[in-house]
Amino acid sequence: MSNGEKTRYSQEELAEFEELIVGKLDKAKSELKYIKESLTRSGDSGTDSTFGNVKTLEDGADTAEKESLNQLAARQQKFITNLENALIRIKNGTYGICKESGKLISKERLRAVPHTTLSIDSKLKQSS
Repeated sequence: MSNGEKTRYSQEELAEFEELIVGKLDKAKSELKYIKESLTRSGDSGTDSTFGNVKTLEDGADTAEKESLNQLAARQQKFITNLENALIRIKNGTYGICKESGKLISKERLRAVPHTTLSIDSKLKQSS
């Protein structure tokens, strides 16, 4: 590391990432709220139709839709948690440092995946 390589991002750089993450967090939370509202609505709508076979088909579609909404909600919740954890890393000064190599994660990668804890090299090593 004696070649002048940075080991952490400056306060200004961290502030830029924090702004990016807060924006994504707000959007993710409003999307999660919308998904939860959709789940509630799809739970309410099953009482109108009393046509035997049609009702059964609708129930099946409702169930499939509910499952996919539940999966979407779970993924969104995980994304929110990852973003919140990234904000904690910004506060404690460990943001942008690869947990495998200890080197700085590139700004390009952090802009694309702001909650990542792995550099692209470490990520590729993991998946091989």
